[in-house]
Amino acid sequence: MRHPWRTARHPWQPPRPSRAARVLAALRALTPAAPPRPTAKRTLDLLLGSALLLLATPALAAAALVLAVRRRPGGVLTRSPRTGLGGRPFVLRSLRTRRLRLDALSRLPHVVRGELSLVGPEPLAPGDERGAAAGARDWRRELKPGLTGLAQVRRRSAMPWDEADLLDQHYAGHHGLALDLAILAEAAYTPLREAARGLTRRGQACLSDTDHRLPNYSAAE
Repeated sequence: MRHPWRTARHPWQPPRPSRAARVLAALRALTPAAPPRPTAKRTLDLLLGSALLLLATPALAAAALVLAVRRRPGGVLTRSPRTGLGGRPFVLRSLRTRRLRLDALSRLPHVVRGELSLVGPEPLAPGDERGAAAGARDWRRELKPGLTGLAQVRRRSAMPWDEADLLDQHYAGHHGLALDLAILAEAAYTPLREAARGLTRRGQACLSDTDHRLPNYSAAE
């Protein structure tokens, strides 16, 4: 029998937080979360990408002006949809020229914005069957496509598509700052080597035996 002066027991309740604690909790809720710290790869993209874009801006502006004066069909830029990190689509813009690799350099704003990386797999169009191949979708979604990459610097005219995919997949499993720097060095060295060979061939074409012959020289002598 319950005595009238005894009150019913209530379940235990934790003590209410103090007013100061409630104010601090409200301030934390209003304060935006700190952005994640950039990785070494993203830092390289920002620093080197911004420096390259600054150096290439005069050449890109001159090329865009020439294309605008010529009024080529389609305008100065090409626009093509591509699939980025996590499967997010974006529009890839580049100059309509391949001289001095200006088409690739014109994509540097995508690197600075974070849609592309300096080094990564080839950016694929939405619906490309290579992005839906068995075992390929996951690693492609986990990496940003690149301005250049292992497959691009090792590409040969006779190389089949599946070998390029294998190179991209190898990069996905072994990518790191050292590998990125090696790929960038090879990507820069190849066009310089080709340009040097072209200059050498022109110089050899301009030189001939007759350039150094004395007047009245005869081959019969």
